[in-house]
Amino acid sequence: MLRHLFRSRRRLDTNELPDLTQPEGRFDFASSLDTKAAIDELSHVVRNNSEVVEIYLALGSLYRAQGEIERAIQIRNNIIVRPGLAPEFRARAYYELGRDFRRGGFLDRAENALRQAERLGGRTASLLLERARLAAQGNDYTQAAKLYAELEFPPAQAHYLVRQSQEERRNGNSSQSERTLRHALKAYSGSVEAWLERLIRLHDLDDAERFGKAMREALEQVPDHMRFAVLEGLMEHVRQWRTAALPSGVEESCDESAALESAPRGGLTDDELKREIIPVLDERQPDAMLSYYGAMILQAGGYGAVARAWLERALSLDPDFWLARLELFSLARRDQNLTPFFEEQLEFFINKARKVKRFVCKRCGLKRDTLFFVCPRCKSWHSITFRSSIDT
Repeated sequence: MLRHLFRSRRRLDTNELPDLTQPEGRFDFASSLDTKAAIDELSHVVRNNSEVVEIYLALGSLYRAQGEIERAIQIRNNIIVRPGLAPEFRARAYYELGRDFRRGGFLDRAENALRQAERLGGRTASLLLERARLAAQGNDYTQAAKLYAELEFPPAQAHYLVRQSQEERRNGNSSQSERTLRHALKAYSGSVEAWLERLIRLHDLDDAERFGKAMREALEQVPDHMRFAVLEGLMEHVRQWRTAALPSGVEESCDESAALESAPRGGLTDDELKREIIPVLDERQPDAMLSYYGAMILQAGGYGAVARAWLERALSLDPDFWLARLELFSLARRDQNLTPFFEEQLEFFINKARKVKRFVCKRCGLKRDTLFFVCPRCKSWHSITFRSSIDT
């Protein structure tokens, strides 16, 4: 067990780039061994080998994993002040101290510790990665993007350029915001975040022609397994925009389309979304996921019969696609003569089923009902998948 731990801690001594698609900061044995037992074992070894710096470093990391940040920091500080300590060990102690401070939310202290680690141990890949994560945590998106560019990891670079572009847009700097967004797409042409932001802006500008071209290009550039995120994010934005556009006092049960006619102009209509998106999705058939999202767009626009055909196609391609089956069932029930009691119960169960978490991280299994681009639990990049089967 200790041998595996020591091997995992030597990353700071090399410029070899860590696998940034893998979960962040988890020991190889963390999912299968009791961390408390590992701490007890290491503590026993430390008592008998007080000069073994490797063990101190490992023990501090275990305390951090347990959330005992103060004890982890104390161990790092004890190592740093040790007389005659080799620079490589002091550099590693500063590096781990920076990680401890970041985990505890002490961002300024984390930055200072990492700078000391760089001064003593050089500008290694592991150090750059930790500084990039620290910059992102402190909302310094420009710095995070620069560091991920230095690490040659374009998905993260583009992600934080998009975050910076959004910040610039909120601050009223539209021209700079557009330049930053173009920079994100240049850094990584397959960035789902950048294409989604581009489509959202064109939707809000009511620019149907450019929106259609951008949708086609987005689905060409974004990796196949992430195309659903473009459509999901766009549909969520449209829902939020429609809600915000409704005049005050309008209830959800009212005729939303009629209310929107009197709302200020802006944003694409259902017919424009259908006209620009559906042909693009049709070009990429057969695809169960794209068929499902096409059906959702059609259904939102009031094209129930066509939506039904798209859902049937999704199920013919993937019979276990539970959400497509649920929506098809919901459409079909309108043709049934149901008692009020049965209709009420059916509505209850359909609404409950729709709240099942639809997205899962393929790395750690975390389930969410909203999109994420970095897993909130394991910090893996673009590890999100759609739970097309209820068993996953």
